[in-house]
Amino acid sequence: MIDDETRAIYARAKVELRKRLRALRATTPESACAQRSARIVSLLVSMPEMQTAARVALFWPIVSRHEVDVRALDAILRARGATVAYPSIDPESRDMTFRVTSRREDLEERGFGFEEPAHDSPLVEALDVIIVPALAVEPRGHRLGYGAGFYDRTLPKWSPPAIKVAVVFDFQLLVELPFTETDVPVDWIVTDTRVLQAENSP
Repeated sequence: MIDDETRAIYARAKVELRKRLRALRATTPESACAQRSARIVSLLVSMPEMQTAARVALFWPIVSRHEVDVRALDAILRARGATVAYPSIDPESRDMTFRVTSRREDLEERGFGFEEPAHDSPLVEALDVIIVPALAVEPRGHRLGYGAGFYDRTLPKWSPPAIKVAVVFDFQLLVELPFTETDVPVDWIVTDTRVLQAENSP
């Protein structure tokens, strides 16, 4: 357990890191983001964990923020019969879960800045792999998100047994990140140049 003073220092450090990493990612040309994203999708598809996964949670990228674009995975997974789910946030409780979609058109922006399924879409019963967005990640598996804590609160409900995979551009893989006991590390990290099993992964 870290003390309150250290926790406050880490919180301020995260705010500053988010500003810098958003700015850095924003300077990356869209064409470069698309090329890097395609390599990430290719590496994801090659992972044994993905090849055997029957139920996968994806995220629909906020392209304007130059997020990693894993949209191509949707069609690849559906083509081999896998169930595809996406994050869904309850507008009242702000709890996040994952809902099954049958087609891309089921996704819309519903007030949280990203596209998600309708709130009456079926809840997924279990997951094998969860693809997680991040502003940065470190080799131990700790990630830096946007600060809302949706994934940190939700991931423990599904993993284990689900495998958590963070996707970032290689320049977003940092040596170290500040983290607290509420930050949930991922199991794998996929960038446009490599696939890493997190050092803290069981």
